[in-house]
Amino acid sequence: MEGLTVDASNVFIGLEATTKEDVLSQLADLMHDNGYVKASYKDAVIEREQSFATGLPTVYCSVAIPHTDIQHVNSKSIGVAVLKETVPFVIMGEVEETTDVKLIFMLAMDKEDAQLSLLQKLMGIFQNDQILETIANATDSNQVVEVIEQELADA
Repeated sequence: MEGLTVDASNVFIGLEATTKEDVLSQLADLMHDNGYVKASYKDAVIEREQSFATGLPTVYCSVAIPHTDIQHVNSKSIGVAVLKETVPFVIMGEVEETTDVKLIFMLAMDKEDAQLSLLQKLMGIFQNDQILETIANATDSNQVVEVIEQELADA
């Protein structure tokens, strides 16, 4: 995807958290420290997750795709977290029902239309158990980046 950075420095393997807010906070802080998002991004992404849940119960392991408005983004990127233990996220389109999420794909997009196009490409990853398994079991952030970039390039 043109101009999209999947930076190994935005990949957090073995993230330890007990709540979705903690997960989102840690990953947003990482992306902010790396310069991809503004200081306002963290609160905005946590707030948006409360109103518009992003948990997806996929077959191999559940994923979440938190994101927020473009004004909180410096440059488009994806933050990825492989959680040490699953954390419950409310399922997209539901009010209370949760799914135990293992992988987080935090989107930081600088154009509204880019977000939809990226989500469509990511769905290909989410529907492929082999790719999810590779990411979930990765021990190196460069391996995660390689798998995602390969899939986005093929999409």
